[in-house]
Amino acid sequence: MADLLSHLPGITLDQLRAGMIANGVRQLLVKELAPNDNSKNQPYLGGNFEALSILPAGELRAERTERGVEILKAPLAFGWLQEDGRVEPAPGAQLILYPQYPEVRMSGFLKGSRNAPSAVMTTRDPGRLLFLGITDDRRIVAWASGPETALAREYHELEGLEPTGVFLKVPLRPQEENRTSREILLATLAAIHAKDWISSYALRADGTHAPCQAAQCVGYTLEAELGVSRNGYAEPDFMGWEVKAGQVDDYRRVPASKVMTLMTPEPTGGHYRSEGVESFIRTFGYADKLGREDRLNFGGIFREGQHHAGTDLTLRLFGYDASSGKITDAEGSLALVRGEDTVAASWSFTALAGLWNRKHAQAVYVPAERRKEPELAYRYGGTVRLGEGTDFLRLLKAFADGAVFYDPGIKLEGASGPRPDIKRRSQFRIRSSDLPSLYRRMEPVEVSGA
Repeated sequence: MADLLSHLPGITLDQLRAGMIANGVRQLLVKELAPNDNSKNQPYLGGNFEALSILPAGELRAERTERGVEILKAPLAFGWLQEDGRVEPAPGAQLILYPQYPEVRMSGFLKGSRNAPSAVMTTRDPGRLLFLGITDDRRIVAWASGPETALAREYHELEGLEPTGVFLKVPLRPQEENRTSREILLATLAAIHAKDWISSYALRADGTHAPCQAAQCVGYTLEAELGVSRNGYAEPDFMGWEVKAGQVDDYRRVPASKVMTLMTPEPTGGHYRSEGVESFIRTFGYADKLGREDRLNFGGIFREGQHHAGTDLTLRLFGYDASSGKITDAEGSLALVRGEDTVAASWSFTALAGLWNRKHAQAVYVPAERRKEPELAYRYGGTVRLGEGTDFLRLLKAFADGAVFYDPGIKLEGASGPRPDIKRRSQFRIRSSDLPSLYRRMEPVEVSGA
């Protein structure tokens, strides 16, 4: 059988790029492996949970080791690129999160995979390289290189590579070299800002334009201008950046009080799940305050530790120590509770972390104005905010500090009838002024000067 492509001394960086692009890779990362970064000791991916926002992972699950240590695991859709361009799956690949440290490591990346680069990944040799290509459909295409290969030499000749977590970003195309994704993003946003009003539309997967009249068209139009199609994935992506458009009255002045929705997860536990939404509303809701007949509501602002008089519920974090910033129970949760033992609704840490995993470690927030006549159109502001370095622990801290809050809009119409109409809307939100709490660094940038 032919030797692995990673062992061939003549493979070039351009050949690696071509193989990655042919397999749908949109972002290429590299980690320079330390001696302990091998199959026995598990490659180290960071001293926080930022890797979850960089690498696409599956559903988290809590587990207790033989030593009684609680950990979290998340499977990876992971495979090794082969010399013929195929990808050979590694079905055992997973991330392991150790809340007590905290840190993230990767394991199982050789198990069950034919032609996996064992000769590279089982050694302690310095200078080894691990390349990870990220696709739009949340797969990871991997490549390992020894220290004396032509690929390694070409890699070390690259200058100014952009960091993200423990990784560096490798330009996928030669024309992107010497320009960071941040620089390319800002230049593109500057061009969009210069267009002024843009008719509302969305981009289909085949590159054609589709008219757009829905409320979320402010985001679809910006994505389309960035070349991102409306493909049904959970988040827009531009070279590894999450792109968030927010509608305001004047894009030159974004109010500090403007509220943004972060995510809309249904509860995973409590009365809401065990007894159903209708029973939840009848038990914990209240009559419509505007006097609309035969309607029950469940709404309000719920912040951690603050009693909500209208529902007699309190939002609580279980399994997180705010003073140390660590998870103390891998099976912890965020919960709405009444008294000491009644859980109205809860969201497990594994579910919340899985959702937050779909947020990129890097995000750009773009203000936009809307015009309805003569046709629906948007224009996008010249000052944006760049957030870099988020992870699930930052989200938990923001919950503990009250920066992120629960703002539901759940209702039961026709409550006295045999078939009442149930409306579900569970959402977690944050004020614009509190967004920096979710990132290691956030700064405003004038894109017209990019």
